[in-house]
Amino acid sequence: MKQKFSKHWVSSRQPRKQRKYRANAPLHIRRKLMSANLSKTLKQRHEKKNFPLRKGDKVKIMKGEFKKKTGKIESVDLKRLRTTIEGLNRTKKDGTKIKVYFSPSNLQIQELNLEDKKRRIAIERKTGNKSTEQIKQKPVSDKISDEQKSGLKDKKLGDIKINKNKEKKQNAS
Repeated sequence: MKQKFSKHWVSSRQPRKQRKYRANAPLHIRRKLMSANLSKTLKQRHEKKNFPLRKGDKVKIMKGEFKKKTGKIESVDLKRLRTTIEGLNRTKKDGTKIKVYFSPSNLQIQELNLEDKKRRIAIERKTGNKSTEQIKQKPVSDKISDEQKSGLKDKKLGDIKINKNKEKKQNAS
């Protein structure tokens, strides 16, 4: 396998090329590969679907033997693209405990560790430069506001008017 990494690689359906891309990726891209989905409340609050994992994030395991268990991330291994979670160990037959490694695709972030200033800035970049205090106070609602509803109605009415105009032109010709 070549050790060069192509910056122009977009995607491939061939698993061997996908594995090669991940294996030869530089650190700044490996960090992005270590992203996990955000929970529903975090998605609405931060207007992002996923975010790179970091030590101290609270995560929920979505697949595997430890499904539905939560814990804090203990370590993030960029070289092997895997993480460990505090308190989740496997016991061997001789009685020793070993860490269990998880792929970020099997995890969901429940709480972000916002102690780092750069990480707060990265989240604010997407949400339109709002401070994290404003983000925390932003109410999470699934309902559509009245203003949005009226805007939707106007769009629907506009479509109906356009369709009626097309019908008139077709009937005239």
